[in-house]
Amino acid sequence: MSECFVNAQSAENSTHMTPMIDPFARHITYLRVSVTDRCDFRCVYCMAENMTFLPKKDLLTLEELDRLCAAFITKGVRKLRITGGEPLVRKNIMSLFKSLSRHLDSGALEELTVTTNGSQLEKYADELYSFGVRRINVSIDTLNDEKFHRITRWGDLARVRRGLDAALAAGMKVKINTVALKDINEFEIPGMIEWAHDQGMDMTLIETMPLGEIETDRTNQYLSLSDLRKTLEANWTLDDIPHKTGGPARYVKIAETGGRLGFITPLSHNFCESCNRVRLTCTGQLFMCLGQEDVSDLRAVLRQSAEHDNEAIYRAIDRAIARKPKGHDFIIDRDHNGPSLERYMSTTGG
Repeated sequence: MSECFVNAQSAENSTHMTPMIDPFARHITYLRVSVTDRCDFRCVYCMAENMTFLPKKDLLTLEELDRLCAAFITKGVRKLRITGGEPLVRKNIMSLFKSLSRHLDSGALEELTVTTNGSQLEKYADELYSFGVRRINVSIDTLNDEKFHRITRWGDLARVRRGLDAALAAGMKVKINTVALKDINEFEIPGMIEWAHDQGMDMTLIETMPLGEIETDRTNQYLSLSDLRKTLEANWTLDDIPHKTGGPARYVKIAETGGRLGFITPLSHNFCESCNRVRLTCTGQLFMCLGQEDVSDLRAVLRQSAEHDNEAIYRAIDRAIARKPKGHDFIIDRDHNGPSLERYMSTTGG
């Protein structure tokens, strides 16, 4: 373990911290960390095909990411999700998972998870499990090979499905994340739900979000999950259940398939009232809300602090949480068909 990792752990063990509670009495216990803005796919609802990614010199080192994660865990984070871009394309990323697993061993962290496009799972599934990852989210929007390539531009569905098999064989619980896209995959979704549930996987449907310029009219993509749920209920019995994974999804149990289905509805029914999370970018910028531009620069604080002293980082986190907004107001319609925010989802962390 590097000296930075050891010093960060010593600091967290020697300091008693109060919980993070925002101005609306929400306890912040969930941190999503983007380790890279790069991805080996170019999904049509997420990125432009010809992306300009951040210079590698602007990214936090893995040791710096570890130190900031440790600071948040000391402050009360109990669930940590590693995201991107595609997190598993980051060079030497397994060393970060290995280091973060110490918080699982100590009991300070309840869950270490990852959201991935699945392209690297065949290679890394066993290692992830060995480092304490027991549950992952895999983004798949279609089971049609040609359509998958069209949506992702660069993706290979066969490779992703081999990764799914590897993750399940390693012992991880897998949840499929599917962005509902009008006239693209909406009529395929019932079949995807049956497929996922047959494999013992949960599934979550997500409304497309107006983040970043994607070279198309978002009103041509947007599909309300409220409307989609009504369509599903014409054929299936959907019973609301209190199941929670720490994120924004509201879950139902489908009687006919026996599986769980989640709905993430940032537009048709936002989930802000129960928001318990913040997002750290790969450059150390802390976003208190996915749908707002307010940001706290933790990289500057981190790099100005001695390695063995996280007090300035804790104070910066406290100041940021104190201005966490009540929520966002995403809109997609004919009058609002461009991005609500200029930054891409991959910049903030998907």
